[in-house]
Amino acid sequence: MGSKALDKFLNENLQDLKSKGLYNEINILEGANGPIIDIEDKKLINLSSNNYLGFATNKNLIDKSIEATKKFGVGAGAVRTINGTLSIHRDLENKIAEFKHTEAAIAFQSGFNCNMGAIQAVMTKKDAILSDELNHASIIDGCRLSGAKVIRYKHNDMEDLRAKAKEAKESGLYEKIMVISDGVFSMDGDVVNLPGLVQVAEELDLITYIDDAHGSGVMGEGAGTVKHFGLSHKVDLQMGTLSKAIGVVGGYVAGSRDLIDWLKVRARPFLFSTSLTPGAAAACIEAIDTMMNNHEFVEKVWENGRYLKKCLKELGFNIGHSETPITPCIIGDEKLTQNFSRRLFEEGVYAKSIVFPTVPLGTGRVRNMPTAAHTKEMLDDALAIYAKVGKELGIIE
Repeated sequence: MGSKALDKFLNENLQDLKSKGLYNEINILEGANGPIIDIEDKKLINLSSNNYLGFATNKNLIDKSIEATKKFGVGAGAVRTINGTLSIHRDLENKIAEFKHTEAAIAFQSGFNCNMGAIQAVMTKKDAILSDELNHASIIDGCRLSGAKVIRYKHNDMEDLRAKAKEAKESGLYEKIMVISDGVFSMDGDVVNLPGLVQVAEELDLITYIDDAHGSGVMGEGAGTVKHFGLSHKVDLQMGTLSKAIGVVGGYVAGSRDLIDWLKVRARPFLFSTSLTPGAAAACIEAIDTMMNNHEFVEKVWENGRYLKKCLKELGFNIGHSETPITPCIIGDEKLTQNFSRRLFEEGVYAKSIVFPTVPLGTGRVRNMPTAAHTKEMLDDALAIYAKVGKELGIIE
């Protein structure tokens, strides 16, 4: 039978989401997540993956993954602190530190786990965290778990950050204060004002934490937003994922050797979860090596991003203020956004609708993610469909 109270809660709330256009249908791919994907026996131009450089299907990464799996097995067999740290994990962390220009790095099972583990390992209920109001959900949850006082500042507003940091500092209530921000904001594609943030942090002795999930592999010739601004020596914690531009799975934090040593004894997801599979670790090393030694992948994703932006804007779509290849088409109304995404699907483009709670109410959008694997012909085909559906639904003239 089961709980009547649970059944009532689920039925009422699922119906409520569906009636408001906020229910998310999960699509199942019948093959690899490349520039063209197969869903329900239908081939679609894929504009919704985070596979920026096309590495998820890169042959060299696949070969390295198979090679490591044959040598080390399909799983690590234990948590890192018992005997689940294999030499391939050490090699990966050394490679990440080299990539991010830091003394050391620590690898986690996911980017979400990084923010869960690293924030609460450093910050406590005696501390305060200044958090950009548009920060990713995993930052928000990591801040909550730490027990620290969370003070939101206006998006990318350095004067508001300075005022709130000064107030927190002068209150004398907190032992430590951290400022935390995304490097690239995933819903709008804009970039943190890192020089401004670092200046405030230096003035008021703030710990600096940058989540570069969407910046690594894209900004700074691939090395990320912090490298883009030449501030690797000024940011205390650089966090990123191994699942977007890197194309595999996992996450990392890079920083000083003392910081990484501390995370290895205090970050709970690191302590209590089995480590990355050997195959994933090997593929990540190959991806980072490829990026560091060959910039053509990064250059291609920027070329495709600029082209898509230019054409969508010319068609009349509202693409916001993106500074990166992430290109939102902001529709507004949630139901219209869902309908737009559905019609694109029917015509041959996969561009997933993004609505509340991922973005604020009234700012529904489809978020386009061109990758290095897209050809100009694919983008032109997608743009023709955008024009047709946009006019049909009255989104553009």
